[in-house]
Amino acid sequence: MSDAPKAPAPTPRPPGAAVPRRPRPPRQRGTELEPPRKPEQLSRRKFAWLGLTGTLGVIGLGLVRYFWPRVLYEPPTTFSVGYPGDYGFGVDSRWQSKYRIWVCRDAEKLYVINAVCTHLGCTPDWLSSANKFKCPCHGSGFDSAGVNFEGPAPRPMDRCKVWLAPDGQVMVNTLVLFPTDKWGEKDAYIA
Repeated sequence: MSDAPKAPAPTPRPPGAAVPRRPRPPRQRGTELEPPRKPEQLSRRKFAWLGLTGTLGVIGLGLVRYFWPRVLYEPPTTFSVGYPGDYGFGVDSRWQSKYRIWVCRDAEKLYVINAVCTHLGCTPDWLSSANKFKCPCHGSGFDSAGVNFEGPAPRPMDRCKVWLAPDGQVMVNTLVLFPTDKWGEKDAYIA
């Protein structure tokens, strides 16, 4: 015979006692207790994760937008308006909508008027029938040289820097403006 100890004999159960069941593997526990889930129903956990992901996504997009440059695209300030022979006597308004200028020619010179009213900065209109610039905002009136003669405008309109390029075209710079007392300077007109 062997010297190994024997396992204890099972204890007898009282009559009518329930026999314990062996435990199930963990992945199967409680599945029969959950109600059947409908396809359109979200669990609270999934709803919370979707909300958190959406919030972090919006914050991330805002952060990316913060570092993206805010650029204002404006027309160039130095540009060509053609040859001096393209302009006849009087006011030419073909560049009013694109560059906000008028090219003017009188008996002696060619000059460019900046199309900004000196009252509040509106864009006046050229009325060829009345031979004047008329501001639609508050009624300021300017003659064909840009000198104010009616309305609330405090001074004449400014003139832009103008010169001839080496190829003979008229070049305009709208950043360099000449007020009334500087209209006689070299770059205020082309003779």
